[in-house]
Amino acid sequence: MHVALLQLASTIDAATNRELIAGHLADLGPDDALDLVVLPEASMHDFGSPDLDLAAVAEPLDGPFVTMLGAEAQRLGATIVAGTFESVGNGLPYNTLVVIDPDGTLRATYRKIHLYDSFGYRESDRLLPGAIEPVVLDIAGRPVGLMTCYDLRFPELARDLVDAGAEILVVPAAWVAGERKLHHWRTLLTARAIENTVHVVASAQAGDRYTGHSLVVDPWGSIVVEAESTPALLRATIGHDEIVQARDENPSLANRRLPTEGTCHSS
Repeated sequence: MHVALLQLASTIDAATNRELIAGHLADLGPDDALDLVVLPEASMHDFGSPDLDLAAVAEPLDGPFVTMLGAEAQRLGATIVAGTFESVGNGLPYNTLVVIDPDGTLRATYRKIHLYDSFGYRESDRLLPGAIEPVVLDIAGRPVGLMTCYDLRFPELARDLVDAGAEILVVPAAWVAGERKLHHWRTLLTARAIENTVHVVASAQAGDRYTGHSLVVDPWGSIVVEAESTPALLRATIGHDEIVQARDENPSLANRRLPTEGTCHSS
């Protein structure tokens, strides 16, 4: 699988963000033969200040942001995963990942399960949590599980995705900067890869407020490619044979003895 990760610094103007994304993606084309392009959490609109009403800026799933992504997916012939704030009528919106097929249609959504009520912040004051329905779907013949940012701190979600067949975990994020936060980011992404013998593809927000450092981790926990904290476009190739070899050498999933209960569905 050929993947690209777009690390950008979203603003609090949705139209500007659409232009930023299109401008960055202009460096990619059909000749790149990409299968998957991953954008950060909150690509449609930055979280802004804590008093910003996200319900006022959220968009429906047929709004301008998803429409723009559909055009880009068609142009590239690739699946795009990106973060938006999803309007659901009156009340708080969802923090949603949208999955756009290469034909430009909206294929699936994942509404963030674990809201960031931590480190002095309360995401639940501004957004609704998604139902406990983790999502695994086929992209270019590979089973891919979806997570968003703070979900990374809950290993049971990653394990549920893997139990449902995921061989790749895609993690769009707006990982807030701060003391030890970069260490947490790298460590947790690496841990999820090692303990589940999967690839992890994590695309993060850039800029002063966020950690950046989008990266791809292989099933042994080695970092394949990593950005700094500024906007960047990364590329990587993810092979199925790496999963097979890692699980042959490290059959920890097969060696489990504790009971498991799956909560995922595939689409």
